Amino acid sequence: MSFDQIHTLQSPSGIGVIPLTPWKAFDRLWTSVMGYHADEFKFVEGVTPMSTLTETVAMIVLYVVVIFGGREFMRNREPLKLNGLFKAHNLFLTLLSGGLLVLFIGQLGPSLWQHGLYENICGADGWTKPLVTLYYLNYITKYIELIDTVFLMVKKKPLTFLHTYHHPATALLCYTQLIGHTSVSWVPITLNLTVHVVMYWYYFQSARGVKVWWKEWITRMQIAQFIIDLGFVYFASWDYYASAHAPWLPHVGRCAGEPFAAVSGCVILSSYLVLFIMFYIATYRKAASRKGAKKSESVAVASMKESAVKVADSCATIQHGNSKLVSRK
Repeated sequence: MSFDQIHTLQSPSGIGVIPLTPWKAFDRLWTSVMGYHADEFKFVEGVTPMSTLTETVAMIVLYVVVIFGGREFMRNREPLKLNGLFKAHNLFLTLLSGGLLVLFIGQLGPSLWQHGLYENICGADGWTKPLVTLYYLNYITKYIELIDTVFLMVKKKPLTFLHTYHHPATALLCYTQLIGHTSVSWVPITLNLTVHVVMYWYYFQSARGVKVWWKEWITRMQIAQFIIDLGFVYFASWDYYASAHAPWLPHVGRCAGEPFAAVSGCVILSSYLVLFIMFYIATYRKAASRKGAKKSESVAVASMKESAVKVADSCATIQHGNSKLVSRK
């Protein structure tokens, strides 16, 4: 009995079944739009939209032109509010990230239970037809997320290197893993979707004027995400290299995927870890140090004022005593 069959419910009349799995619901939606089932999707380089390096690079170049050209266009203009669109954008990405995460869990849960972790990060179980469909959808969402920077630009917010690098680099990363057939892809994708559910929900709440105290924890989650990502990606890359080029080195088997995909994954994810740690230190640790320094300065000033008052009181007491002595004489 399959996982989908376990999660179906017989109708009261005994005729037919009522689908309960997220995948079945998604498949119905996909079929109504595309005209074929979701697990029949095929990612074909040069045929599928946004499936070539030329298309990916062109989109990244367009992103850079729009962002920095737009910044110059907005330089002498008033910033735009667009709060309603901003809320809709972030709520949409919260729901989209959550929906994709649920679909990934539905596909990976039974496979991990039946075949174990190694087979799912290095073998065929990490590259099934349904997962390829989800990998592609996740890849396409990376272009939707580029709109984040457009909002920053029209609002005349600072365009940091981390932000303007991270978004297009993630689109490139997802592209390389798709054409590189890396079974381990689902690990960074599911962790990234988890973080994005929290992050975009935070932005949505912030746009609504709700004060959220856990903003710092989003960056902590991102750093933890990259550490875990790199653990899996480095292991998969080592396993492939050792089995293919140095079989005398310790390894488990041979992880699926192309070498260029392993290199791009290791380089891009490593750069993320470094940049996000630097961002965390600059934003939260230094801010905490400045706050502590200001507090110490305030305490010191207050202490000096208190000492000055005591000295003044002492002087007044001495002067009063002297005046008494003079009057007695």
